[in-house]
Amino acid sequence: MAAVTFTAIAACDDYETYGDKKKKERSAIAAFIADSSITVISEAAFNAQGQTTNLEKNEFVLLDKSGVYMQIVREGTGTLLEENRQVNLLCRFYEYNIQDAVYSASNITQPRYYDKMTVSRTGGTYTASFTSGIMYSNYGASVPAGWLVPLQYIRLGRQDSEDAEIARVRLLVPHTQGHSMAVSYVYPCFYDITYQREK
Repeated sequence: MAAVTFTAIAACDDYETYGDKKKKERSAIAAFIADSSITVISEAAFNAQGQTTNLEKNEFVLLDKSGVYMQIVREGTGTLLEENRQVNLLCRFYEYNIQDAVYSASNITQPRYYDKMTVSRTGGTYTASFTSGIMYSNYGASVPAGWLVPLQYIRLGRQDSEDAEIARVRLLVPHTQGHSMAVSYVYPCFYDITYQREK
């Protein structure tokens, strides 16, 4: 009986609550920010400098509403996504699981390969679904909310000339804004993503 009781107690001690997992996630994010020499700026500072992030200072803005940290590498060419409009976007990306310190998904190494998503904007609300690609294969059609956060700040066009650069962002996405696996297992991801309109 004593052995059974001891085993039961040990199992309870090993159990992680949702609060424990969130604390672990916050610690992983803080460590990643420190190790990557990221300078976190407020939304007020971000807005004051024209909604840009200084790459030389490795600035990321912490967006209070979503908890996403965002760096705009390139604002992009073209226009912002128009209201009451639906478009198809092509994305190149890599995903890094911060908690486990592993690269978990990417299409960067596959030339001419994109993840495709259909995006709609109604007022200030963006909705989207993946229709093909690695994210679709790995996690299903639902687009992580964190991927939609940059859309109000970047221009969506195509690289149709040598000096036209498509939008590129880096994101640090907490589980609440992540894909289904991140939500289920409570872990944050780092992304480097380009966005362009499909022809």
